[in-house]
Amino acid sequence: MYTIKTTAAFDSAHFLAGYNGKCANLHGHHWVIEVEAGQETLQAEGEKRGMVLDFGDLKKAVRALADRFDHATIYEEGTLRPATLAAFAEEGFRVIAVPYRPTAEHFARAFFETLTAEGLPVRRVTVYETPENGASYAV
Repeated sequence: MYTIKTTAAFDSAHFLAGYNGKCANLHGHHWVIEVEAGQETLQAEGEKRGMVLDFGDLKKAVRALADRFDHATIYEEGTLRPATLAAFAEEGFRVIAVPYRPTAEHFARAFFETLTAEGLPVRRVTVYETPENGASYAV
């Protein structure tokens, strides 16, 4: 198996609703997305001959994904009151609802699914919420 890897990062806030600990409070992370793409064989013809995939294509897709979440507050759908959402909107804050608890594990799977839906031969996505702590989703 041939593989290539790239990373992109974003800064955002989140909280874990229903969690009994510090992460129940709104807090931020410098998230790093590490994506590994791979194939059994390299491309045989054309300008991408000898490649799994052009690094530029992979980097562009991963960067676009990171940019969607950069400098936003990410929350699980249904966990913020309408008044809270209205206050965020009134202040001009960017908030993003996701249909899952915003953990590194869920981000890894969601990002994996997004990138594979774009036709990329993704094999593994690891999302780090700190330099020491990350979660992976792989086929």
